[in-house]
Amino acid sequence: MSVLLNFAMFPTDKGSSVSDYVAKVIAFLRESGVNYKLNPMGTSIETETMEEALQVVSDAYKILEPHADRIYTTINIDARKGSIGRMSAKIDSVESKIGKVSK
Repeated sequence: MSVLLNFAMFPTDKGSSVSDYVAKVIAFLRESGVNYKLNPMGTSIETETMEEALQVVSDAYKILEPHADRIYTTINIDARKGSIGRMSAKIDSVESKIGKVSK
């Protein structure tokens, strides 16, 4: 199984720039070994189970919880039976078709 989960998580009570807090979550992801990709509006991860994906979100929350009174989180999930590796395969598939699109 491949579980793609995109999430954004940040404190809402720390001003207009929260990159220091986002960096804490990204450092955790890097150390955890989970496949992830940071993007301008959140972070995508890929795991083999739903439980694993949701645990990553829970662990990220636990990192921010001591630093904030309020934490905003959004989550999108795409779970599919089959092999892992869809995070890059989905992008590769679209990019391979861009040149084939008629104008």
